[in-house]
Amino acid sequence: MAGVVLDGVTKRFGDVRVIEGLNLDIGDGEFMVLVGPSGCGKSTALRMVAGLEEITGGTISIGGKVVNDVPPKDRDIAMVFQSYALYPHMTVKQNLEFGHKIRKTPQAELDRLVAEAAQILGIEPLLARKPKELSGGQRQRVALGRAIVRKPAVFLFDEPLSNLDAKLRVQMRAEIKKLQARLGVTAIYVTHDQVEAMTMGHRIAVLHAGILQQVGAPLELYERPANLFVAAFIGSPPMNFAQATLTGGATAIQAAGFSIPVPASLRAAVSGRDGARVVLGIRPENLVPPGKEPRGPTAPLAVTVEIVEPLGNEVVVHARAGQDTLTYKQDPHRPTVIGSTVEVGLELDALHLFDATTERRLGA
Repeated sequence: MAGVVLDGVTKRFGDVRVIEGLNLDIGDGEFMVLVGPSGCGKSTALRMVAGLEEITGGTISIGGKVVNDVPPKDRDIAMVFQSYALYPHMTVKQNLEFGHKIRKTPQAELDRLVAEAAQILGIEPLLARKPKELSGGQRQRVALGRAIVRKPAVFLFDEPLSNLDAKLRVQMRAEIKKLQARLGVTAIYVTHDQVEAMTMGHRIAVLHAGILQQVGAPLELYERPANLFVAAFIGSPPMNFAQATLTGGATAIQAAGFSIPVPASLRAAVSGRDGARVVLGIRPENLVPPGKEPRGPTAPLAVTVEIVEPLGNEVVVHARAGQDTLTYKQDPHRPTVIGSTVEVGLELDALHLFDATTERRLGA
């Protein structure tokens, strides 16, 4: 097994910057997820680790060895692609064997490796079939099996579940997480889906416009986002935001249609910033509707209900407070009438404040 270190890695195509000074230390046996919107550079970073893209600057190390000039076949990695990349004219068994066939692995060893991978993934009955005879989920298992047969030091996953339907994605992400834990292999997983990132990764690296925004455990990114981008990207529904100003000697937060006190946990962070422009952030889970018990001190806020989205176990309510739209979650058995005015409570200890200019989060 091996850790992966990206030290000051840069990638440019001509004058276009794709990755800028990426520093990332992935531990041996860690499941690291690279997440961000399309075009943020996450797949390019993965391809540079694989050796499929040349780096413009910096170094990449696998297992303590710099691999900048090492060809992909000698990096001891296996990659699972979004498109499965199976050979259509080969059976499942032949697809699983192919990498070792070209390495002249003895057939007895090949049979053992294929049988082991097939057993792990439950695809033994499929070995004689060709890819066109398989469902999407079965094809993805074969792609995973081909990586397992390689017995690599590092697994690389490039949005492997994007082609699956919603139910199968949930099933396969659980299987991949279980598989990685069973094998104990280092894994780097690329996705644009923050739910996949939160549910699968030991740690998550959030990228935006080629720049690393924050690295941390899922709960750390959720509770202590480093900046506005991370706060908006992590969480579903996303965090609510309102433009505001610190007033009253930086003891109050004045938005367009409401004012609330600065919570005790943020007073030190805003000290001396009276009159400063800030962005107030509050997650939907921390807006308390009528009938729900708050988890700490709250500030009352009257909102007008605009949209109601029933989800079965809960209802997502979109409401307006002054010029700001706020989203919160409601018990489905407490009906909410569109157009009605409702008083919700803002859990003060869960508020986030961001500097309006730098977009950095204020406070620890």
